[in-house]
Amino acid sequence: MRRRVVITGMGVITPLGDTLEGMFQAQLEGRSGVSYNRLFDASKFHTRIAAQVKDFDLARYVKDPSRWKHAGPNSQFGAAAAQLALQDAGLLEDHKVDRTRFGVYLGAGEGRQEFDAFVSVLARSYRPDKFVADARTFAELGRRELHPEKEREQEPHTVTGHLAAYFGLEGPNYACLTACAAGSQAIGEGAELIRQGDADIMLSGGSHSMIHPFGVTGFNLLTALSTSNDDPTKASCPFDRRRNGFVLGEGGAMLILEELEHAKRRGARIYAELTGYGSTADAYRMTDAPPDGRGAMLCMKGALEDSGLKPEDIGYINAHGTSTQVNDRCETIAIKSLFGEQAYRIPISSTKSMLGHLIAAAGAVELISTILAMQHGILPPTINYQEPDPDCDLDYIPNVAREKRVQHALSNSFGFGGQNVSLVVSRFDG
Repeated sequence: MRRRVVITGMGVITPLGDTLEGMFQAQLEGRSGVSYNRLFDASKFHTRIAAQVKDFDLARYVKDPSRWKHAGPNSQFGAAAAQLALQDAGLLEDHKVDRTRFGVYLGAGEGRQEFDAFVSVLARSYRPDKFVADARTFAELGRRELHPEKEREQEPHTVTGHLAAYFGLEGPNYACLTACAAGSQAIGEGAELIRQGDADIMLSGGSHSMIHPFGVTGFNLLTALSTSNDDPTKASCPFDRRRNGFVLGEGGAMLILEELEHAKRRGARIYAELTGYGSTADAYRMTDAPPDGRGAMLCMKGALEDSGLKPEDIGYINAHGTSTQVNDRCETIAIKSLFGEQAYRIPISSTKSMLGHLIAAAGAVELISTILAMQHGILPPTINYQEPDPDCDLDYIPNVAREKRVQHALSNSFGFGGQNVSLVVSRFDG
């Protein structure tokens, strides 16, 4: 028998708050974390809105914030969420746990973007007579003016290194950046390490912020972001006919994955069991899913098979639900392809309608929302659902939370590049 994996701790830093109860209650009330972009002057951008973490101060979470002074928001959000998750699991001061079998696996995005410094160096290196930047001048100015530690923080693997060193986690250490599927993939792969005996505990999840000029410019060029700037709280409207793009968010979400018997021995509280993990590639286009949703369907199918469950066992789906035309239509097609007529009886919601899209951290925070929904017996709504789309004709729990006891739930994450990840979580009844 393979080793079973349970969730014994969770921590969040999100646009809807930094406590599990506060974030989940905001979702049940249908509150939006979207507002006008205050992280930089976006007045000239097509998109001027974002789902930002409000009033974040790392000193509220860690003892030595100066250690992180050059770290980007991805590392800082990750550190804060990890501190909360470890505390929640009772592992911060537990010296009996073998740290060599306690690892880290994160979906972490790129870190601090020194936009002003980079653009200044680039502009002064520019040769208007040749319409190019002079490489030698750029290198000399960059070496003199770009901060080496801040530049290092752009690498996504630095977050896992930071957390391992700060919390003394000496087990397996991995990072992945598979776009919007990264947080979920890290959780699935972290669980696999425990299943196969390479670790007893994994700190897993995601942290990311792309709310900077490079990030917004890139997504605007892809026409992926909502341009509904007049009313920010209404801009993210997954599965609604009026949807015109996702809302960029930021934050961090961490889970403590633990081998069941190990958790029992130390008397840990168990939130849920991670019973299924599926991963596929669309192998289609970089920014579009195949029209038949085949990759997403096979991913969900793989997660169900891994869990040993049947389609009719799934009582709730936390959808990827980005609020783009292509994703929401293809995800709907994939769900119907796998579940058949049962698809019309499964309540589905997109919490991105309230949280925005946290990119590499999205899957982790959405899995936490799914677990809390199972625990409380209340499913969060998809807000801003006003005009049904004939192509999206399932039960998306429109606008109002719904009471329902769920035994098994599915959480989807599908990323640019064609990465697909689905996770199945189940109630743990002893």
